[in-house]
Amino acid sequence: MRPIRFRHRLIAGSLLLLASCAAAAFDFKTVGAHAVILYDAPSTRSGKLYVAPSGMPVEVVLSYGDWVKVRDATGDMAWTEAKNLSAKRNVIVRVASAKVRSAPDDNASVVMTAEKNVLLELVDPEAGTWVRVRHRDGTSGYVKASDIWGI
Repeated sequence: MRPIRFRHRLIAGSLLLLASCAAAAFDFKTVGAHAVILYDAPSTRSGKLYVAPSGMPVEVVLSYGDWVKVRDATGDMAWTEAKNLSAKRNVIVRVASAKVRSAPDDNASVVMTAEKNVLLELVDPEAGTWVRVRHRDGTSGYVKASDIWGI
């Protein structure tokens, strides 16, 4: 009997851990007003990986004091100080050409086409099949969630 109870506790603990990781896995932020250097460790003395431009969306995967480990749209991981990130939400087009439509419907008129790697502001953070976005020129509409990264 004892091994069965242990197994149930182990399974329950594992499920709780997975649920907590999944809940934290979708914490998206945006690089703030200025471009920032991303590092390979949580220190300004560590190796510099690359410069992230202002507005770039990142996923926060870990916090360590004043530092956060982030993932970019390509899946690369790096560190930056948390103060360098903004709560403002942007997304990036991850397909060759994403159609932004006037309504969340495949039959709605196309208001613009966004090429791969174009930044769009996330207007409504509630993500479903469609996401409301705005381009920096002011054009807004709906894009398929599968066509963008950062939600």
